[in-house]
Amino acid sequence: MPLICLVRHGQASFGAQDYDALSALGREQGTAVGRELARRGLRDPRVVSGTLTRQRDTARLLADAAGFDKPWSEDPRWNEYDHTALMSRYPQHPGPGDRADSRAVQVVLDHALGRWIEDTAETGPTGWTAFAGGARAALAELTTTLGQGRDAVVVTSGGVLAALCGTLLSLPPASVVALNRVVVNASVTTLVVGGSGTSLLTFNDHAHFTGDGRRLLTYR
Repeated sequence: MPLICLVRHGQASFGAQDYDALSALGREQGTAVGRELARRGLRDPRVVSGTLTRQRDTARLLADAAGFDKPWSEDPRWNEYDHTALMSRYPQHPGPGDRADSRAVQVVLDHALGRWIEDTAETGPTGWTAFAGGARAALAELTTTLGQGRDAVVVTSGGVLAALCGTLLSLPPASVVALNRVVVNASVTTLVVGGSGTSLLTFNDHAHFTGDGRRLLTYR
């Protein structure tokens, strides 16, 4: 049965002028997860990424480290939501100076994400339904391209991972927010494609960041 490894991108540049660029640590994470994927012996893996810079660069780094064939394909349906726009749409103001603190920003983002998921009045392209539906459609389309002897690696983001896992497990909004909060940079979530559909095999696997690799473990 085909396996699909969903990889969260490496650490972005929080607090920098260009958030979408990988940090130096994020680049190391991309290489580390590539080595981990090589160890797993995936079968002729098809590599896909979103179109965001941090996703594309992570895909390139992991493909180089794993020795995967290039080029890979890109699909914007694997892109992350705009977290800045989301926090502005559903504001919960942090305390003075907290916008420079990633943990405080996470509290604001959790609030905004939960409101967004529950906002049934937002039925347009910027709504949660459209975002999650796009991710599901991208996954469904990918599964049709994989034969019995081929796996896939998709470089995406935490929000997409939470949306897909929430759908596969029929989770309520609060649980989707909780999944989004704990996704590790360059972690691997594995799906298996069988005769009865696509199932979640593992979520947020980051064993490659234990032991000597612990310094590479980040959530934001």
